[in-house]
Amino acid sequence: MLVQLIVAAIMVMTTVVIHGIGLAMLGRLLRRESHHEHMMHLPRISLRGLFVTLLAVIGMFGLHGLEIWLYALFYLIGGAIPSLETAVYFSTISYAAIGFSDHYIVESWRLIAGIEGINGAVLLGWSTAFFVTMVVRLER
Repeated sequence: MLVQLIVAAIMVMTTVVIHGIGLAMLGRLLRRESHHEHMMHLPRISLRGLFVTLLAVIGMFGLHGLEIWLYALFYLIGGAIPSLETAVYFSTISYAAIGFSDHYIVESWRLIAGIEGINGAVLLGWSTAFFVTMVVRLER
């Protein structure tokens, strides 16, 4: 069990760093766009603003996808799940804290999958907070 907790902690730290860097980059993009809107006297709600918002949302989806695939590859390489498709499916439902069933994964890896669910919930919450902040920017 100690090994599982250590492995899970490494995965959590890795995904938090990835997520933090990704959101920082998206935040930089949004700050640049906000500065550009201000300098050019553009309305906050515009086609360009919609495009940048859409780009940020796709960026957040990409971050979550990367983190899900990281867990999936980890399960696949570690022999916890036999196929890539099943590993990605299992990782997605675990990360999103849906958790339909743990019969896809080897019993000795279930603790890591449970922690992936907590990790995913935290990262999804972080993205939600980021998105709310971004939308508030549009209203000002």
